[in-house]
Amino acid sequence: MYNNSNTDTLAEGHPVSIYFQEKEIIIGLLDEISAVDSELEFQKYTNIFNQLHTIEKRFARKENQLFPFLEKKGWNGPSQGMWSFHDILREQFRLLRKNMDNQEFDKIKTNTPFLVDGIYRLMGIEETVLFPNALDLLIESDWIAMRKGEEEIGWMLPQTPVPFPNIEYVHPSEDFSKREMTFSLENTSHYDEGYMTVEQVNLLLKTMPLDLTFVDENDKVIFYNRGEERVFPRSAGIIGREVKFCHPPKSVGTVLKIVDSFKNGSQNEASFWINFKERLIYIRYFAVRDANKNYKGVIEMSQDITDIKKIEGEQRLLDWE
Repeated sequence: MYNNSNTDTLAEGHPVSIYFQEKEIIIGLLDEISAVDSELEFQKYTNIFNQLHTIEKRFARKENQLFPFLEKKGWNGPSQGMWSFHDILREQFRLLRKNMDNQEFDKIKTNTPFLVDGIYRLMGIEETVLFPNALDLLIESDWIAMRKGEEEIGWMLPQTPVPFPNIEYVHPSEDFSKREMTFSLENTSHYDEGYMTVEQVNLLLKTMPLDLTFVDENDKVIFYNRGEERVFPRSAGIIGREVKFCHPPKSVGTVLKIVDSFKNGSQNEASFWINFKERLIYIRYFAVRDANKNYKGVIEMSQDITDIKKIEGEQRLLDWE
């Protein structure tokens, strides 16, 4: 069961990586407390002892986070044997604290090495048995959940460790991760780039500051969005109507020319801008084609760009704060 998993490759912020960071701190404190004369430098000894006693956070994280995850994988040894080892060290801390309160310096000098040796033995078992096996048994989602639980217990480190996983910013165009859906897919439809319910699609199209009309390959209007402030009014009667009957007579010829150009493949886009009710309206037509480049219809998009045209310079802050 035991092997030597490589802990050098652990991501920063990983629970085991943090244990190894703490190990360096503990070793430094053990060296200091072994070298100081508790009688001649009692205050210094006390300070080192208090810092070393924060190892309780390490014990608590193992007992309340790491061990339960290992139990779920069927490994109960740490919960039994190592927890008992923690309790022995806790008792040694209590004994030394009593010696310190009574300033029993001979007993402090006798009992300190037992504490130091016990902690070294514990860290040896952690490094050779506990952590390698834990890395074999647990998967990343276990470590992520464990790290969240550790937040409430704390660490021996002077600063909060970096998050785990420590996700760096990835531009959406370069993010190809396959994620588990954390939201319900009930009553949704799967689009090329996501899932939405009919209600969500309707809300999206109603909220967009654009007038959209979709004409199918048979020149019939099959959809328009009902926004709060449409540029050109529409009603339900337009659905199923031929596109040539949906525009004023003076512009029908241009519309049909656009549709024919889209159908024969000579064009894919057409744009116009007009003054309408003292507003500047940008009108665009786009050919809709399937994966095989077959014509499937045309989208007409109208947008009031009066205020957009007034934009100059930059605005990087919210204008409503």
